Amino acid sequence: MKLDDITSRAGKFPKHKRLGRGTGSGQGKTAGRGTKGRGARAGASFRWGYEGGSNPIIARSPKRGFNNFNFRVEYQAVNLGDLDKFPANSTVDAAAMKKFHLIGDASKPVKVLGNGAVSKSLTVIASCFSKSAAEKIAAAGGKVEGPVPMLAKEAAAAKKAEAAAAKKAAEEAKKAAEAAAKALEAESKAAKPKKGGGKDEAKEAKQSKKTESDKA
Repeated sequence: MKLDDITSRAGKFPKHKRLGRGTGSGQGKTAGRGTKGRGARAGASFRWGYEGGSNPIIARSPKRGFNNFNFRVEYQAVNLGDLDKFPANSTVDAAAMKKFHLIGDASKPVKVLGNGAVSKSLTVIASCFSKSAAEKIAAAGGKVEGPVPMLAKEAAAAKKAEAAAAKKAAEEAKKAAEAAAKALEAESKAAKPKKGGGKDEAKEAKQSKKTESDKA
């Protein structure tokens, strides 16, 4: 069956839906487009999920999956200048900081920052130190007990560089040894007599002896 074989009764010429012909046309006053707005105009299109400017359902729905919010570490920051109020040669920990109202909770981690200066020898115990804070405490004759991320990072980088230098030196030594071995092998080959060299010398000596006898 072909399209031109279909009769008009079967739907070859469907009746056209006439829109915008008033309330008596059977399609309503606005022909199904509603009253005014973007959808009532010609050429209107809406992206998927658009709800007229209100918060779409994809944004209202709860999101599932990993989130670091419940596993984050929040430090209580303490400036180095605030530790100068402690007496010399004393041990400063979270409990002492809490006593001096420098932090709010002694059970939470504390990070000492390098703002300010300290003029006394102190033993500071904290969860974390900045690089400048650790250096200033050590310069004043004190001691830090806790990780210093920047110093640890620098130490790891120095260790990595040292390992790379050692590897390079080992490779150069290996190349030098191989070159020395090749040179020694070349010298030994040059010093070794050629095959059949003794026979040639004996032949020459025999010929010279025969010549002398003939002369005599």
